[in-house]
Amino acid sequence: MTALSLRGMSKRFGSLAAVDDVSIKIPAGCFVCLLGPSGCGKTTLLRLIAGLEEPSAGSLHAGEREITGLAPNQREFGMVFQSLALFPHLDVAENIGYPLAIRGHSRSARTERVAELLDLVQLSGLGKRRIHQLSGGQRQRVAIARGLAIDPKVFLLDEPLSALDANLREHMQVELRQLQQRLGVTTLVVTHDQKEALTMADLVIVMKDGKVQQAGAPMEIYRDPANAFVAGFIGQSNLLPCTLAADGSVGIDGLQLKLAPQDRIKAKPGPAMLSIRPEDLRPDPQGPIEARVAFIRDLGESVQIALDFGETRLQAVFAPRERPQVAIGDSLRLAPAPGGVVVLAPSAEQAA
Repeated sequence: MTALSLRGMSKRFGSLAAVDDVSIKIPAGCFVCLLGPSGCGKTTLLRLIAGLEEPSAGSLHAGEREITGLAPNQREFGMVFQSLALFPHLDVAENIGYPLAIRGHSRSARTERVAELLDLVQLSGLGKRRIHQLSGGQRQRVAIARGLAIDPKVFLLDEPLSALDANLREHMQVELRQLQQRLGVTTLVVTHDQKEALTMADLVIVMKDGKVQQAGAPMEIYRDPANAFVAGFIGQSNLLPCTLAADGSVGIDGLQLKLAPQDRIKAKPGPAMLSIRPEDLRPDPQGPIEARVAFIRDLGESVQIALDFGETRLQAVFAPRERPQVAIGDSLRLAPAPGGVVVLAPSAEQAA
């Protein structure tokens, strides 16, 4: 297992800072998801770690050793590309053994290692198959096995599951996480899928415009977002412009909302942003928030209700047994669950 340390890592393409002064420590054996919207710099950061891009500034350390200037093949990192990049003219076993072949391993050593990896990724007996004869999930496993062939110190994957259908994607998320836990290899996965990151990761690194917005455990990111971008990007959140008073109460559309001691304030008095997760809005006849039901969606395991609160559309989620008996057009009073409110610094639009 190998720890990674990025220190002031930047990558510029002309005037564009694709990665902007990123400093972060990744513990050995950690499963990390680099998460963010398209163009946020997550793939560029992964390529910097892999050695496929040269940084404009900063350094990369593996353990106590600086490896910033090392070529990709000297880093002993495994990688799975978004396209998988499997060789159609080679069979499954030859694809998996290719990294060993170019490193000069003997045929017998390659055969033994490939057999181990086929068993590891549950493809035993398929070594002679051609790539076009495999399903999407099987191709994914071949790419993962090839990335693991050299017993890498760090395993890097760039949106490895993006081409799979929803059911197979969820199945492969579990498989990949269980495989990483079994091997204990430090693993970084690039994804734009919030659910994927929350499901798989020990550490989530949320990026926007080349900068790290927040890094933490999945539930820390979800329950305690650092700013309005993270609150809005991770899962669903009701984000409402508000005014934070000196006494700690919050003004929203003429309503003065008193916060519970468990609620979190991360803003100074003045314009702010209030975040409430849909599951933290509860029906309460005495609740301070009165909204009108606009839409009801029954998903079986949960009931989603959209409500109009002034000019704002709120989303609330209830367990079936807690479903309020309302119809479209009805008024419903709600109260935030204690600890369900986070007051954040204003967005750039508010601050302007």
